[in-house]
Amino acid sequence: MERKLLVSPKDTLSIRQQCNLLCLCRASFYYVPKQENATNLKMMQLLDAHILQEPTAGVLTMQSMLAERGYKAGYERVRRLMRLANIRPIYPRKHLTQLGDKKYIYPYLLRNLTVERVNQVWAIDITYVPLAKGFMYLTAVIDVYSRYLVGWGLSNTLDAEASLQVLKTAVVEHGKPAIVNSDQGSQFTCQQYVDYLKDEQISISMDGKGRALDNIYIERFWRTIKYQHIYLNPADDGITLYQGISRWIEKYNQKPHQGINRNKPVNLYQMAA
Repeated sequence: MERKLLVSPKDTLSIRQQCNLLCLCRASFYYVPKQENATNLKMMQLLDAHILQEPTAGVLTMQSMLAERGYKAGYERVRRLMRLANIRPIYPRKHLTQLGDKKYIYPYLLRNLTVERVNQVWAIDITYVPLAKGFMYLTAVIDVYSRYLVGWGLSNTLDAEASLQVLKTAVVEHGKPAIVNSDQGSQFTCQQYVDYLKDEQISISMDGKGRALDNIYIERFWRTIKYQHIYLNPADDGITLYQGISRWIEKYNQKPHQGINRNKPVNLYQMAA
C-alpha cells in the first residue's frame, strides 16, 4: 500500500518504470478496491452500535440481532463484516485465532498499579467509524490519569503505520509516557510498533485475552464519542468527519468528568505535566 502511494502520474518516469523500480505490480497500482454495498454498510453500523451495548456479542448473537432488524446474513458474511469493522467480542474462547504475532505480545502491566501522575500510563486503541456512505478508522491515545486525549487520527485502513503515527505525534507533542497499554490487535503486535516503543524506552502493556476491563478508559471513550457525536452526526466524507471529531474532542478535553472528580482533563493534564 505504501509503495503504491509513491507512484506519481506526473513524474518524468513512466508508470511502468516507477512500478519496476518499486518492485510493484502495475495491476496492483491500477486496482481500485470494490466498495461495500449499502446493505453491508448499514449492517456494519448496527454491529458497531450493538457491540457497545453487549461487548460479548459474537457472530451468532450478531446474526440474530441483524435478523430482528430485517437483515438476513449468513455466518461467514457477519464474521467478515465484524472483522472489517474491527469488532472483537470480549469473552474467553478456546482455540482463539491469534490476533497478532505471538512474539510481539506483552504482559498486562496495569493490574494493581496506582496511576498517580500524567504521562504515567497512556492507552491506545483503534475503532471503526461509520460514514453516510462508507467508513473510516479512528485511533485515539488517552492519558489514563487525567483522561486527556493526547492524540488521535483517522485512516481508511487498519494498517499498523496509521496508529503508530498517531502515537509518535503524541509523544512529540506531549513527551514520552512510562507505559503504553493496548489490546492484542495486529496493529499493536507487530515489529514496527514494538520496536518503536523499545527504542523510546517506553514499557509495553497489553490487555489479557477476554478481559473487558483491561483497557476500560479507552473503551469508555469510544462509547462516549460514538453516542454523543458520531451516531448523531453521520458525516458525508472524511473531511467533514475529521472536522467534527476535532471540535468534539476539543470540547471533551475541556469538560468536567465524573471519573476524575469533575475536573477538566485539560486542566488536570496541564497542571500536573
